[in-house]
Amino acid sequence: MPTWNSRGLRGSTLEEYINRTNEKYLEHGLALIQKIPTPITPITIDKQTRHITLAYFDQKSTVDYIGVVQGIPLCFDAKECHTDTFPLQNIHEHQVIFMQNFEKQGGIAFFLISYSAKDEFYYLRLAKLMEFWQRMMNGGRKSFCYEELEQDFIFKSAGGILVPYLESVQRDLLLRD
Repeated sequence: MPTWNSRGLRGSTLEEYINRTNEKYLEHGLALIQKIPTPITPITIDKQTRHITLAYFDQKSTVDYIGVVQGIPLCFDAKECHTDTFPLQNIHEHQVIFMQNFEKQGGIAFFLISYSAKDEFYYLRLAKLMEFWQRMMNGGRKSFCYEELEQDFIFKSAGGILVPYLESVQRDLLLRD
């Protein structure tokens, strides 16, 4: 079987882990989080396998996931990082604007970053992202380093949950009070 070599599939493993985590959260009545599909228009379809072989994106996607946790709306995007430096070019301005508007409506917006070489996850609060974003916009670094991360928001798989991010959501809420 031929392999698919696409930049668009880089986060597939992380997204699968998050999907399984979200199923567990739903089973336990903790949260209802759904993956938002990226809208595409097929150009070429293989008639034998009925698979799309060429397509283009209809519009810019905003976030990967949206839902509610114990009555609190949240949205987030999943990213993978294979080094200790995360390039801000992996986050798009339209995502930042969407997330800012989401928080203005009382929701929580964040990024889940998988540091695959460390086997760790990081919950990047929108407020922390904005520090890095403003630094970049003011002519500073166009990335952030692992050492700059908020240590309280670094976590690993635990208790049968692949990406246990709800504790970080709780921590984020406490910082807002």
